[in-house]
Amino acid sequence: MQTKYIASFALSLVAGILLVINGLMSVIMLTSFGVNYGFMAGIMSGYAGMMGTFGVSFGLMMGLMISSIVAGIVVLVGAFMLNSQPSDHFAWGVIIIIFSAISFVSMGGFFIGAILGVAGGALALS
Repeated sequence: MQTKYIASFALSLVAGILLVINGLMSVIMLTSFGVNYGFMAGIMSGYAGMMGTFGVSFGLMMGLMISSIVAGIVVLVGAFMLNSQPSDHFAWGVIIIIFSAISFVSMGGFFIGAILGVAGGALALS
């Protein structure tokens, strides 16, 4: 008899959605406000360029944001596969935990998404 992992599916689904939303919002913020102009135009128009974007390059920030989107998509796929193939719950739980942990580097879906992903993956393993 196959057991459905509804709680782990729901937690992982919410986590994946939060990870993708966070990544997309970050990309939109970074590209629309720009690095050299910043949203503080006017008196502090050269602030972002002068500070060197707070010591982090544009390419590194874009890479972190894209990694958040990719991690979110993988967590979403893991959640759907966990729901459709509950016999492979161990493999999908491990994938969900790994990519949720990776997403901590890039703020992990406002951090709550990464925490929910780790919890959902742990529930899938148990």
